[in-house]
Amino acid sequence: MMPNSNSDSDIPQSDNIEFEIQLTPLALEMLENIKDKRHQKVLSSRIDKLKTDPEKQGKPLTGKLINYRSVRAVGQRYRILYKVEIDKVVVLVVGVGLRKEGDKGDIYNLLQKLI
Repeated sequence: MMPNSNSDSDIPQSDNIEFEIQLTPLALEMLENIKDKRHQKVLSSRIDKLKTDPEKQGKPLTGKLINYRSVRAVGQRYRILYKVEIDKVVVLVVGVGLRKEGDKGDIYNLLQKLI
């Protein structure tokens, strides 16, 4: 029996599903606290691109952030940390900030303490 291409399937196909983007209050605050409005705009645009195939973007994280992913933005300086909730068709953005390796203000260091 050939599958009917016009029927809706109960199984989500991530290739053609648009995910809902949600930002935690912390992520929203982090984004709003970025002083350069051009950077804010670029970061918001990059977050918006996570609506399509979020699990194929960025890289999976390890350690305390094992269930999260990270994408680079604004010339590799910023990171957007998020979790893909496939069952809810949601991308939950948990943090946005500068990558400053070895610095206490590094986005990964901050979020490991807050998540």
